[in-house]
Amino acid sequence: MPLGHTTRVKPDETREIFNRLQPHLPTQLQKVEPNPSGWGLSFVFTPFTGREPRPSLPAAFYQDPKLRYVAEDVDPAEHRLRELADHIVCDLYDRAQELWADAAYVADLRQVVRDAPERWRTYERDLKALQAAYAYLRTPEAAAEWPSALSRLIDAQARTMTAAEAFDDRAQAIVEVHAKHLHADLGRNAALERAGHPDAQHWHLTEPEHYHRGQHFFDTDVPLAEIVRRLIEQQDAHLAKVARLSGTTS
Repeated sequence: MPLGHTTRVKPDETREIFNRLQPHLPTQLQKVEPNPSGWGLSFVFTPFTGREPRPSLPAAFYQDPKLRYVAEDVDPAEHRLRELADHIVCDLYDRAQELWADAAYVADLRQVVRDAPERWRTYERDLKALQAAYAYLRTPEAAAEWPSALSRLIDAQARTMTAAEAFDDRAQAIVEVHAKHLHADLGRNAALERAGHPDAQHWHLTEPEHYHRGQHFFDTDVPLAEIVRRLIEQQDAHLAKVARLSGTTS
């Protein structure tokens, strides 16, 4: 059958084909339906967990006497039937593998996400506290308790960095799963949502190689801890400049 060629399969042909294919079908196949367009077939499977073996066409299919290749000039009817069977079973397993790959992606994410939501919430809370502590230094009230206000800022900086590093530990595992399943049909946010984390689209995730310690960064696509390090560096530089220009020490 030429590449790109489309053939309408008659109902009696479909029945005969699936009678022959029966021993070679995946156990998850639930039913086969005609596409609404009238061309091709739609395959319905029971949900894959992603932890069962990847569906693959059994080797026995190629040795089946009712499915082995027959030349068209030898038996035109059998040639057509077996060619159709080959295309149908390949389409069926392609679809099964796509669904299985998505399920495996989600299963792997569920295994590594663990307490990432809690770690992200801790980071957001600590960052908000850091921003408030830094903003307070600009108020007249801060001047009356400058050393204490600075001490609270330093504590807030340390807590935020600790929270960022803790989230990065989970983030690295998550993005490594994303990289492993790079060619899955599911997008990253969709996979995380299916894994039970619809809010993950707000998490800060970068690429696996960016989490390697000692990495030098030249762009904005960096881990959370690097973002916090830069923020603290900016805060410290600003405070040092204020101290220098005001003739005070801090």
